Amino acid sequence: MKSPYVSTNYRPRRNDLHVTFGHYYRADLFISTLDKQLHELNTRFSEHTVELLSLSASLATKEINVENICLLVERYYPRDFTERERIELQYQLENLNIEMTINPRLSGVSNLPNLCKTLVETQKRETYNLVDRVCRLIMTLPVSTATTERAFSAMKIFKTRLRNKMSDAYLADSLVIYIEKEIAENFDSDSIIDEFKDLKGRRAEL
Repeated sequence: MKSPYVSTNYRPRRNDLHVTFGHYYRADLFISTLDKQLHELNTRFSEHTVELLSLSASLATKEINVENICLLVERYYPRDFTERERIELQYQLENLNIEMTINPRLSGVSNLPNLCKTLVETQKRETYNLVDRVCRLIMTLPVSTATTERAFSAMKIFKTRLRNKMSDAYLADSLVIYIEKEIAENFDSDSIIDEFKDLKGRRAEL
């Protein structure tokens, strides 16, 4: 890696003789690739989303950052916790930090699903009920985000330039059937016709 690097794209200059293979791979390739990835992530997610994910990650560590979790609850889950519960949550997090140092079952936890599972298995869920609630709220984020992205992707398929005047109700019904196609496949045409028939009396038989 300390050998001088000579580019094959252009004729090497005298100043290029000090460039080694290690410097080339570290500065020209690795760091530039990281810069591109960071730029893509910064443009893809908003500032609030990045803050939400950063604060949520504070719970999936060997030592829980109590201040970050309390800030997360205060900013993003104000309706899920009362003011009294926020104060109690802080004490529960501090006690959980202490117990994680002495309880081998809790000290080996490395992510949120395992933390929830371990709290149930060790019968600590009632003791740390507010911590368990925070974990479950955070774990619903990937599901809600994926569902939203699927809905927007499906809407691009249904609401095209030629079908841009459909009503909101019809669009919503079509999106539900498209997104939940696995469930919709279990319904047959006869059951749908019977359900439609029972909605109100009709002069002619369907």
